[in-house]
Amino acid sequence: MKNLSIILIIIISLYSPLLFSCTNLLVTKGASTDSATYLVYLNDGEWLYQLNQTDAQDHNPNDSLTYKSMSGKKFKIHQVEYTNAIIGFQMNEYQLAIGETTFLGREELWDKDLPLKYWELMELALLRAKTAREAIEVITSLVEQYGYGSEGESFSIADPNEAWIMEMIGTGGNGGAVWVALKVPDGMIAAHANHARIGVFPLDDPENCLYSDNVISFAVEKGYYDSSFGKLFEFNNVYEPPSQEHIKYTESRVWSIYNRAAPSLKLSTGFNRGVVGAERYPLFIAPDKKLNLQEVFSLVRDHYEGTELDMTMGPEAGPFGNPNRVRPLSWKIDSVSYSWERAISTYNTAFSYIAQLRNYLPNEIGGIAWFGVDDTYTSCYFPIYCSVTQISLPFATGDINHYSRESAWWAFNFAANYANTRYGDIVVDIIKEQQELENLFVAQQDSIENIAIALDDNSRIEFLTRYSDAMGKLVHSKWVSLGDRLITKYNDGYIKDDQGRIKTVGYPKEWLELIINHDAEKYKIAN
Repeated sequence: MKNLSIILIIIISLYSPLLFSCTNLLVTKGASTDSATYLVYLNDGEWLYQLNQTDAQDHNPNDSLTYKSMSGKKFKIHQVEYTNAIIGFQMNEYQLAIGETTFLGREELWDKDLPLKYWELMELALLRAKTAREAIEVITSLVEQYGYGSEGESFSIADPNEAWIMEMIGTGGNGGAVWVALKVPDGMIAAHANHARIGVFPLDDPENCLYSDNVISFAVEKGYYDSSFGKLFEFNNVYEPPSQEHIKYTESRVWSIYNRAAPSLKLSTGFNRGVVGAERYPLFIAPDKKLNLQEVFSLVRDHYEGTELDMTMGPEAGPFGNPNRVRPLSWKIDSVSYSWERAISTYNTAFSYIAQLRNYLPNEIGGIAWFGVDDTYTSCYFPIYCSVTQISLPFATGDINHYSRESAWWAFNFAANYANTRYGDIVVDIIKEQQELENLFVAQQDSIENIAIALDDNSRIEFLTRYSDAMGKLVHSKWVSLGDRLITKYNDGYIKDDQGRIKTVGYPKEWLELIINHDAEKYKIAN
């Protein structure tokens, strides 16, 4: 746990511009075909995450934990008598799952002298809580007692019965934090992506809405909100006044998820394009049909294909339809600002996971973290049951500064990066491998769980640990072999067929025509 905090502090100091880059999705049990709650967390940033596992433990009630603020100050945080078993800072043994996206907000409210950054709060909630409501209580009581040392944050918090969005920001040294949490109505889904999304919220519905006592009064005190104007209080507009560049960067991703889950809504791109008077996207929507596991996977694999924002089209995608853009995503020429689209799928993703949470099964079987590393579009999700006592080694090892075939992150990163050389062709081979493996995992899920449910508790956990470990190693080995095949098949601008014969496959006609239109004389052969 301490190593996780140290690693994240280093990452923040080195790569802070990339950390405002995550995407989350919540699917309530009434919106899924298997009556599972789903939480999807994409952690986007240029770093290599070593997934870990922590056993449940008893503690001396007089024990304490030491945390540092971002400015280096040390603080003692009280320990509790018992902590749960957890996987990383994402999920625990009681099927409680957490994700986040950073929205930054008003920077003057970020007190770097205070402890408890968002990832530490996520981890502490998993260690100390069993349900989403308890997790909210753990997080908010800790920041009330010790302070909040991060920027504005949107949390996804889910258990097998409920899904919540909680948004929080500091008070700039005034103690505690300001926050609001809304339960996602059953039958609905909700997405957020680096932008505070909770606007107006009910003040008298504790079953569905929780908030800090100071959420409005603090805004009034700071001059962020004046009730005399007759405008309803909106958390997002008050604590994160948005710019058009930021809306384009964030809400386009929300639009894409909602547009594909509920095309009947016919949501326009007006809001994310800055059209004056355009209606912003709902906090929650009902999908047109209930979603299964693989449809949830697909919702976070997207470059806006088939829409007006399609990143695989146009000269910026190059000859082979490459949707990836080199950062920075925005630039300025002659005092005019521009930016590339920010897709859900990006090669800057460190890891992602889909929590599948089912209340009709024992916790050790019902909770699965479907885990993947690197770009969601070219990754492969494999099951890690929430009760496992160890993590598959390829996903628990690696160093971003040293390439290693033994590391799953490097295996996936290599294949994804090599695809950039001839994206439209190479990605087809990657997706084929991805789909074959994911289809296998889904197809054998019932059989594995039927075996597990017939075992006693200890044998069940041992069985599921061995299975999760084996599937992780299988995915890793498949991707190492895939990388070897790709570099052999697509070499020196040629493509080898299944018999190893070299084929000359040139640039697409549409791209050649674009080149000719740009400067025909330069390439014309004289008669």
